[in-house]
Amino acid sequence: MTDVSFAERLNEKLSAIDSIVWGPYLLIPLLLGTGLFLTIRLAGIQFRYLGVALRHGLIDRDDEGGEGDISQYQALTTALAATVGVGNIVGVATAIGVGGPGALFWMWVTGLVGMASKYSEAFLGVRFRTRDSRGNINGGPQYYLAAGLPGGFGKFLAWFFTIAAIIASFGIGNLTQANAVSTGLEDTFNIEPWISGVVMFVFVGAVLLGGVHAIGRVTSAFVPLMIIIYLVGGFVVLGMHVTEIPAALGLIFGDAFTGTAAVGGFLGSAIIIALQMGVARGIFSNESGMGSAAIAAAAAKTTHPVRQGLVSMTQTFIDTLIVVSMTGLVIVTTGAWKEGKDAAGTMTSTAFSQGIGSQWGGTIVSVSIVFFAFSTILGWSYYGERNAERALGSWASLPYRMIFTCVVFVGATTELELAWTFADLANGLMALPNLIGLILLSGLVVRETKAYLKFDPTLRARPDDIQQFMVETKNPWRS
Repeated sequence: MTDVSFAERLNEKLSAIDSIVWGPYLLIPLLLGTGLFLTIRLAGIQFRYLGVALRHGLIDRDDEGGEGDISQYQALTTALAATVGVGNIVGVATAIGVGGPGALFWMWVTGLVGMASKYSEAFLGVRFRTRDSRGNINGGPQYYLAAGLPGGFGKFLAWFFTIAAIIASFGIGNLTQANAVSTGLEDTFNIEPWISGVVMFVFVGAVLLGGVHAIGRVTSAFVPLMIIIYLVGGFVVLGMHVTEIPAALGLIFGDAFTGTAAVGGFLGSAIIIALQMGVARGIFSNESGMGSAAIAAAAAKTTHPVRQGLVSMTQTFIDTLIVVSMTGLVIVTTGAWKEGKDAAGTMTSTAFSQGIGSQWGGTIVSVSIVFFAFSTILGWSYYGERNAERALGSWASLPYRMIFTCVVFVGATTELELAWTFADLANGLMALPNLIGLILLSGLVVRETKAYLKFDPTLRARPDDIQQFMVETKNPWRS
């Protein structure tokens, strides 16, 4: 009884702080405003170069002649592994269960403008990356905020991000993911949470021993497969409810600006709640503006920051405009959203079950959660480790991996509500310094982006030509 009351009190306090950080006067306008600001300054780069970026990242895959620890494709799948997680299933359900169907619209908006933010932070991650004493490449907001912004302010933002990222790695990248796995396996297969925790402990520990190279190999192998399996299941459900799709889209767009009336187990929602939940769960899912993907982008073998920035930008498109959209449309078209926030943990499973039967529907969702969450744990272990090394030195790498692996077991038995609140708050604190930095460094991003894309608009330039371009433009960056 004491433990329950303590957890409830802690959740109330964290929720109070979280409501301020994610309130209408702080992170929401900053997040959307920064994405819109960068979209305008970069002349809608996410719309003009999406096709080129998808080809370069998914078909070309390797940037010949570039230096780095992992391939461009592995950097993309590592970042996708960290973002395509429980937020794409439970997070979307929570957003719609609390904010109504209109929350999905604001998730789309967050994704569309967030692509410009994702491009910018990945560009900066590569632009200011460095090598450590062991020869490994390091980069991300913890480096480009300090190197790109003069004086103590940049260093303060860098340290703020570093600490928040370490904390966030145990929230968004560990507790919520492990919790979702254990809950899904218990509901579908009656597997005890402690058993799930032990299995995840063993597998996560085994992969982390190999470092970023092992993470890159594992994620590049199964991330595309797990996304395809989930999308195929979703298309089957939508195909069986095709007549409801127009009404569902009307509900999504209409409720985004009018709020949602109470119906079934859904208690109703005002516009501001739909907006808040959509943006909060949107950034939880695609992480645009958080700066996390810049850490993976910095490790990529690339010949120019613009090239990797465009590849990283496709991550948000795949995560939000494809995977999140599938989850949201399935939930709304089947009517599962009417069950309300209390059913968020099983809402997606219910929606799939209504489309393709309880056995197959529940199994697809449960298996997807397992793979999505496991991949997210791997991706975020790398993010947290890099920040731990930045804060404490290279010696912190092994202790961090050991602690992170142990927390996986703890997360398997943590209450979902407390874990989500903790993750939301950590995400917000992590995004704040990065968003400020993106605005202040936008001039550099725009100037060098325009110059490079004028020289190589199709991303087909040879390494020697790129090096010559860098010399002629007196750009200090070298691959």
